[in-house]
Amino acid sequence: MRTKKPTVALIYDFDGTLSPANMQEYDFIKAIGVKNKSAFWKENGELVKKHEASNILCYMKLMIDKARAAKISIKRQQFVDFGKGIELYTGVEEWFELVNKLGKEIGVNIEHYINSSGLKEMIEGTKIGRKFKEIYACSFMYEDDIAVWPAVAVDFTAKTQFLFMINKGIAKISENSKVNEYKQEDERPIPFKHMIYFGDGETDIPCMKLIKQQGGNSIAVYKPRNQKKKACAEKLVKDQRVNFACMADYSKDGEIYNIVKAILWQIKSNTDFVNLQKQNKKRFEAK
Repeated sequence: MRTKKPTVALIYDFDGTLSPANMQEYDFIKAIGVKNKSAFWKENGELVKKHEASNILCYMKLMIDKARAAKISIKRQQFVDFGKGIELYTGVEEWFELVNKLGKEIGVNIEHYINSSGLKEMIEGTKIGRKFKEIYACSFMYEDDIAVWPAVAVDFTAKTQFLFMINKGIAKISENSKVNEYKQEDERPIPFKHMIYFGDGETDIPCMKLIKQQGGNSIAVYKPRNQKKKACAEKLVKDQRVNFACMADYSKDGEIYNIVKAILWQIKSNTDFVNLQKQNKKRFEAK
């Protein structure tokens, strides 16, 4: 009897996880004429404090304000184009084909997702923008193709919501009310135990801990040669918030690759074992 292949979701934060820096710090910062990236984030912090506002909403407003002041287009395509200059960690460009191939060899379906507080439009413009089934991230509302207002702002609590959307097979953010609808565990397309979460920062901790608690796996990544980031990632392991801590290198046969490979084999083996139990039980129930 042929059984359905298990589907495994690989879910990634973006800034600091797939890319070494915040996405605004590449072509966007250059375009608006800001020479010191810290100045942009300092101004953002001042807005947050002054208005007791969301850090995410403030950075989105600041991007629009700065672009307008510099007479830079704030059409959707311009934000997509800003994404083209975003740097990626070693091995990221090749990673998706590697893992998809690995999934086929092992016998599992692989789906890739972004779960980020960064800007969706810029992620779409990167070299890996087409590799994801869904990109859950901040985005602007456009009128006559001009950014006028935040459409989606993703903080750490919103990130956990997207995990439940993936779990229940809800694709569109506009359908997020369905998250609270009851759905039996065996009817959910991707169980939490079939999720692997990659993150680096504080906004990822609730997601990483949730997935670990539900039987899935979380990997805290850190920037190479950054001892502070390494110590933070290792502390997440010690505090039992994540399963693994690794340097951000996605090369074939690197530590992250080998960990994911082992997880995929474990998921496949567990699925086969459960299916054997079910088949055996049915044989005796039929008598």
